[in-house]
Amino acid sequence: MTSVQEIEAAVERLAPEQMAQFRAWFEAFDASEWDRRIEQDVTAGRLDWLANEGLEDLAAGRCTDR
Repeated sequence: MTSVQEIEAAVERLAPEQMAQFRAWFEAFDASEWDRRIEQDVTAGRLDWLANEGLEDLAAGRCTDR
């Protein structure tokens, strides 16, 4: 399988129990990829602005604990 269309066609042919297994696998795979990307962004400092913005809001009294 080398193209998205081939993968889509293969997924469409899955039996219901195979689809459930694939769905569970893909959900875990997708979550893992998301975590990996976030970790890369944190390590590279691409989210520093967000933390700084939160700290500035806290220092300015614009945060609540609700």
